[in-house]
Amino acid sequence: MRKLATIQIVSDVQPIEGADKIELASILGWKVVIKKGEFEPGDPAIYCEVDSLLPVKPEFEFLRKSSFKRMSDGKEGFRLKTIKLRGQISQGLLLPITALGAHVIDLVPGTDVTDLLEIVKYEPPIPAKLAGEVKGPFPGFLSKTDEERVQNLLDELPLYKNSLFYVTEKVDGTSITIYLKDGQFGICSRNLELVENPENTYWKVVRELDIENKLRNLGRNIALQGELLGEGIQKNIYKFKGQTIKFFDAFDIDSYRYFDRKSFFEIMNNFGLETVPVVFDDFTLPESIDEILQMANGKSQLNPEANREGLVFRTTDDKRFSFKAISNNFLLLDEE
Repeated sequence: MRKLATIQIVSDVQPIEGADKIELASILGWKVVIKKGEFEPGDPAIYCEVDSLLPVKPEFEFLRKSSFKRMSDGKEGFRLKTIKLRGQISQGLLLPITALGAHVIDLVPGTDVTDLLEIVKYEPPIPAKLAGEVKGPFPGFLSKTDEERVQNLLDELPLYKNSLFYVTEKVDGTSITIYLKDGQFGICSRNLELVENPENTYWKVVRELDIENKLRNLGRNIALQGELLGEGIQKNIYKFKGQTIKFFDAFDIDSYRYFDRKSFFEIMNNFGLETVPVVFDDFTLPESIDEILQMANGKSQLNPEANREGLVFRTTDDKRFSFKAISNNFLLLDEE
């Protein structure tokens, strides 16, 4: 489960040119605009990430005008987005420790306070043809597809400065996992397994691509993970007709580990399936998170008229370290 609100230490506070009442705080690899004098370097604070949905409570009412949202399940709250203030990108919200009220916790950096603050992840409304009928929760024998954001990996990145990565485009669709385990074939959205229905977009596209037969012919317990793209999905920024899947991972269920780069592309080639675009191969990481975020900006290889959502970095070997860098240009254009 994603940690949306954690205890962190403010590492730096800098003035914003032309601004008298606000400053820029640094937390891990994130930048957040704060009220002037509210925090100093070294202060503990609660950092709430972008895509957090804060509960409707008096202490968060200052967010109503800019952030109020209602999710498809009826839950209301205040969604945190990437914004720009006085020319400065701000991501998330920094709260004083007193926001925890009477709760007593250890102020160790990284401590998860998401549940204490009743924060959930914002999920945009799902079209009926995508929602489908739920068969059950996402199976425990599979790994979910959510990569960690690079801004949260300030301490981990130096450990991989000599590693080789392959870098793919993060495409803007909806996550799909397709598996075969002990003869049982199934399809999952990001968080749920879906009942087969020919009217459901997930099942329709998988049947069109004949993926069940491809997996059965392989003769092993395996899952394929990718992004479902096209008409009726997100904003279809790639202008696809109909729907398709671009794959980015293959997972060995029996060993509970992802295939390495070479094996993944061999499987895709043998199946005749398309992958997400590869942007860089045998790539070494730059020195800073800011450089990685700058790399994430750019045009999509699927539609050069559209900004790409970002990049995903994966080590080329089977030791598997991966993360995502979301384009700030893409986030600032998001009006959802």
